[in-house]
Amino acid sequence: MHDFYEFFAGGGMAGVGLGPDWRCVFANDICPMKGASYRANFPGVHLRVADVANLAIADLPGRADLVWASPPCQDISLAGKGAGLDGSRSGAFHPWWRLMRELVAEGRAPRVIALENVAALITSSKGADFAAVVEAFAAVGYVTGAVVIDAALLLPQSRERVFIIAVRGENFARGLAQDGPTEPFHTKALRKAVAAFPAALRASWRWWRLPEPPTRNVALVDVLDFDARCDGDTATRRIIELMDPLHIDKVKNARATGVRAAGAVCFRMRQGQQRAEIRFDGLAQALRTPGGGSSIQRFLLIDEKGTMRSRKPTARECGKLMGLPDSFVLPYSTTDAYQLTGDGVVVNVVAWLERNLLTPLVAAAEVAPDDEAADAPRRSAGSR
Repeated sequence: MHDFYEFFAGGGMAGVGLGPDWRCVFANDICPMKGASYRANFPGVHLRVADVANLAIADLPGRADLVWASPPCQDISLAGKGAGLDGSRSGAFHPWWRLMRELVAEGRAPRVIALENVAALITSSKGADFAAVVEAFAAVGYVTGAVVIDAALLLPQSRERVFIIAVRGENFARGLAQDGPTEPFHTKALRKAVAAFPAALRASWRWWRLPEPPTRNVALVDVLDFDARCDGDTATRRIIELMDPLHIDKVKNARATGVRAAGAVCFRMRQGQQRAEIRFDGLAQALRTPGGGSSIQRFLLIDEKGTMRSRKPTARECGKLMGLPDSFVLPYSTTDAYQLTGDGVVVNVVAWLERNLLTPLVAAAEVAPDDEAADAPRRSAGSR
């Protein structure tokens, strides 16, 4: 059994993904609604609903094998205004990192740290934010790498996120890093960002090795409830009216197949006008929060007779698109469920990382002495 802390925990989706071999001994989130959801699903976990800036390391029990953190992304994502890690929301990284530094100083350094965020973190502030995170890890004895994973590899939601994985010492990384980047996990943006690092910082960087996941065999139509209440005909016609000819043709083609189809509709401003755009590639758009900078997507459902209906996703569908089991307790309010899932981390992606990277890294860490682990990055940087 491995112990972990979960910061910016939301409803605890990272813990669901890590699975039964992992035990959360401390969780934190600032939002009371998310805290209530967390307690409903993990009643025995020590949860603190508080601003991370108000926590002290005395609140953190023992020594964690893993720290998982999904800090707010609003100032980094396209919905924000470019404030980056200096923004009022994404700036929560700094007090969280203070706790990590203090754990290191006290001799309780986590063996592995995983930080999840939107892929835009890589280019935020022209790459300075990403470099600052990696430099912070290196300064206290961690080697660091990152992988970019689109949830569409594993379930029917297009949701790209970066996962920065930091390991306490070179010994832990042996056999789990490779000589250079590979697609799809090391994107062009990530490669460009690392190439811009100073030489000393690149010395602490590792290209983590991940196998390609098996081919996804679940499409959007497979997770939607065709019996759920839909919008009226007027609302559905309005969506079609907002489409340009290309997207109208997509709808016509889907209706002509004679089989059930599900399209994901998003609304965008094009040349000063609102337009509806649809995809029939078996994927939902990335789930968003009600205040996430764009409207909640709608689904266009087409039955075998070509009849069209439209609606927003149900709370349970949002849960399924995030990989949550039906047994997971979602908030009663649909708006709260949108908030919880839109801010969450995809369970299937966490499970993939756990199996192929996190657990192997922790297993290696358990047999490597701490003094060698802490000194290795500095020796490595000095020898290159």
